[in-house]
Amino acid sequence: MISNDEPWEITGDELLPILRSSSSSGGDGGGGGGGCMVLDCRPFLAFSRARIRQSSNVHWNSLLRRRSRSPAVCLDWLVGDRGLVGRLRRGDFSPVVVVDEQQLRTESLAAMLLGALRAEVPRGSVRICFLKGGFATFSEAHPELCSPSPGAQTPAADPEPGASERKTPSYDQEGPVELLPFLFLGSALHSSRRDTLAAAGITAVLNVSSTCPSLYEGELRYLRLTVEDSLAADIRACFSQAIAFIDSVKEQGGRVLVHCQAGISRSATICLAYLMHTRRVRLNEAFDFVKQRRQVISPNLAFMGQLLQFETDVLCQG
Repeated sequence: MISNDEPWEITGDELLPILRSSSSSGGDGGGGGGGCMVLDCRPFLAFSRARIRQSSNVHWNSLLRRRSRSPAVCLDWLVGDRGLVGRLRRGDFSPVVVVDEQQLRTESLAAMLLGALRAEVPRGSVRICFLKGGFATFSEAHPELCSPSPGAQTPAADPEPGASERKTPSYDQEGPVELLPFLFLGSALHSSRRDTLAAAGITAVLNVSSTCPSLYEGELRYLRLTVEDSLAADIRACFSQAIAFIDSVKEQGGRVLVHCQAGISRSATICLAYLMHTRRVRLNEAFDFVKQRRQVISPNLAFMGQLLQFETDVLCQG
């Protein structure tokens, strides 16, 4: 455990009414008025499969840590959402509950986060807690307050389409896949069907192609990034504009479909870059996360190389 100033432990039964109160009030896990914030220290893939509702994932930026000469760990290295870091430092949330898989272990990510919170949040007004028994115990006792990630139970493989279906690939028979509540990945077929877009609540479309039309410009918000699916294409040059567009849709409460022709290479690359940038995860973690939801993704070799370069940039950001 943490030496000297150890965190309060909160049981699942004690956390339960706090979470229910936050949920019933329509808050975001704390709003701006002293509500609860749950910080989940489990790996990104585990968090994406199941999590306490309204929780945020914490990721260890080990590359940045190795470059620092300071023994201290700061919130900027652990919490990818800069807005959330600012609110934590202002003391907008109480309690702040740190969650690991089970018990708190010395020198674990959860222990580092607790140390950073004690150092950086206003301790007189913020209660910092560790969830006793961890996520495993809480989810078993209170599954109604835990959310599986959309698409996490995607079947291992789709059957080969019959003769009557061959114009539509099997992986496009359903709608676009939800990666995050505001971010969807799909193909040109999905972008062409107004009923499909409406069913997913799509309000904006990010078209990563050179040929796919923007069919509903009077109704939806569009951004076209003209990129060829070739080894010579510099898709990395589009990352900043794509990330800014997706974030702007999110901030307006909308949902964005990212697509190219097949939803396999170009659009998948953009979604991977977005996840790496906003969640500060490595490429292999982001790739596994997206592939679980749309198994056909396969960025070309040049795009994978550019994503690896982008990974270094992301992990080195201070």
